[in-house]
Amino acid sequence: MGLYQRGDVWWISFVTPHGVRLRESSGTSDKTLAHEYLDRQKVKYWEQQRLGVKPQRSWQEAAVRWIKETCHKRSHEKDIAQLRWLDPYLGHLMLHQVTREVVEKIAERKAKASSSSTANRHLALIRSILRRAKDEWEWVDHIPKVRLYREPKQRIRFLSHEEARRLLSELPEHLCDMAQIALSTGLRQRNVSYLRWDQVDMSRRVAWIHPDQAKSGRAIGVPLNEDALTVLRRRLGQDLEYVFTYMGKPVDRCSTHAWKRAIERAGIESTFRWHDLRHTWASWHVQSGTPLQELMELGSWSSYDMVLRYAHLAADHLRGAASRIEGTIQSQTKKPQLLRFG
Repeated sequence: MGLYQRGDVWWISFVTPHGVRLRESSGTSDKTLAHEYLDRQKVKYWEQQRLGVKPQRSWQEAAVRWIKETCHKRSHEKDIAQLRWLDPYLGHLMLHQVTREVVEKIAERKAKASSSSTANRHLALIRSILRRAKDEWEWVDHIPKVRLYREPKQRIRFLSHEEARRLLSELPEHLCDMAQIALSTGLRQRNVSYLRWDQVDMSRRVAWIHPDQAKSGRAIGVPLNEDALTVLRRRLGQDLEYVFTYMGKPVDRCSTHAWKRAIERAGIESTFRWHDLRHTWASWHVQSGTPLQELMELGSWSSYDMVLRYAHLAADHLRGAASRIEGTIQSQTKKPQLLRFG
């Protein structure tokens, strides 16, 4: 039995080379087209099972499997948002149709609509999914090379102590307290927003971030200086669970209109972000003589390269080396004195 009808639609039925009977709709009421579909399916299964030809997989299948396998990632929600944006461009394609030309056109559109760095985040996701489809799932034998845009290295933006004082004076109370903790501890915004009282021991002058809350995936011990303790004492009794709240809830987003207006009133560039408070904390440490190795541990960075961004702010230890060639220029440029004969 090769073809049979269900209502107006023709269905196909055949046995694969491995002895499995398959039944599926041809999707058409035209018997000739249904015969063609049956023949194509027979050839496809014969190639797959006898010749080892891989079945064609779609981008949507890959995206769904990626979402399932990476649900533990901290960037899981961002991946979903990026995949939604990519769907109109890739959702109708099979994996072998995701060519370098297709990817480059997507990159151009995203870079034009936003920025090269934002386009790179989408390109990196495409590249990761394609690599997993090839290397782990073995769905395809070849994938295109995905090139990222070259991103110019940005200067680290940090506040002077005077700028920090002006900013804190302009922020509303709840954001002011959170900013002071960020400047005192270097904690990332989400760790400040969801800091709980059971993560703070004021008598020992320490707080801690659990592994599932940390970007590095490792527990973080946070020493509390007197500035941080002053803020915590001020917050005592305002909420039984969370240290920082606004209208009874944790402050999930800090880059609000209130933040932007305070930045403007404080006379600070509008490009200054909440995360730059962490850069400010690190820069102040280095300028005050904290060794880079200690800073790496304080900031819970997993790579020393991340800390080297602040190395140029601590050139004091090189002053002795610089002085070794003092006076050499003057000695080379001294005019020779003329000898006088009586």
